[in-house]
Amino acid sequence: MKTIFAACAAVGTMIAGAAAQVQVDSALPTYTTAQGVSGSIKSIGSDTLNNLMTYWAEDFKKAYPNVKIEIEGKGSSTAPPALIEGQAQFGPMSRPMKGAEIDSFEKKYGYKPVELRTAVDALAVYVHKDCPLNELSMDQVRKIFSVDGPDMTWGDVGVKDPAWATKPISLYGRNSASGTYGFFKEHALNKKDYKPSVKEQPGSSAVVQAVATDKFGMGYSGLGYKTADVKAVKIAAKDGETAYEANAQNSYDGVYPLARFLYVYVNHKPGSTMDPLRAEFIKKIFSRQGQESVVKDGYFPITADIAREDLKKVGLPVRF
Repeated sequence: MKTIFAACAAVGTMIAGAAAQVQVDSALPTYTTAQGVSGSIKSIGSDTLNNLMTYWAEDFKKAYPNVKIEIEGKGSSTAPPALIEGQAQFGPMSRPMKGAEIDSFEKKYGYKPVELRTAVDALAVYVHKDCPLNELSMDQVRKIFSVDGPDMTWGDVGVKDPAWATKPISLYGRNSASGTYGFFKEHALNKKDYKPSVKEQPGSSAVVQAVATDKFGMGYSGLGYKTADVKAVKIAAKDGETAYEANAQNSYDGVYPLARFLYVYVNHKPGSTMDPLRAEFIKKIFSRQGQESVVKDGYFPITADIAREDLKKVGLPVRF
């Protein structure tokens, strides 16, 4: 993960009291409205990115009131087929496309889909706000959620409070259509299957709500869905190592083990000129205003360097 997020390390943080307020990279451009932009946009894919896509859409419609935008967030696995069949222009995903998904796209079009890195997320492990547990190792997380470990009580993960110690951990997670489900299985569970006792939820916010209303609940979801009724435990890469909070700097530095990029995929033939509608929407995402929406939604912004690299992937001019 340190290699993946090395490009983000330059993004500064500003400490305000005990909380870190993330700053958008000042080198990102301010978006300016273009002429001749009209039509309809449809986005199909990640539930994790549903709110963020909506923020971007609302901001885009302020600049282009006549543009129609529809956002559908039912899981990352719905993005590749929607792009392949031409049902959507944008495919947001909370995980990278799988090899088979890329192959299916390339079989139809003769080239690969373009992957745009639009934000950074820290996938959090949540417990109830009153839970005395403050940290876990990745080894513990694997044993709690996967068939690699037995059904566990709070005492099994170090909680001494007698009101908690003998109580079973009630588990919540996403459904298999979710990129978050796949990411967590690969990176936290070492590709082991989930326990049958994990109660699958239809959306990211539903996981957090379930933990908020279940005193003995534990679940995983994006940090952007955190509420005052839950807390995100610190995570250590291995037993006995330092546990790190799910925050911007720890994600950029690569020390928080469950940090990830959030992607938007598009169909763009190499060497071709992208239509103005999609081009301007992508420019909006990679503008200062677009990344301010990332912060507003509780995620972490990408750097100007990443924006430059990914704008070039779709043949758009980079003047910053």
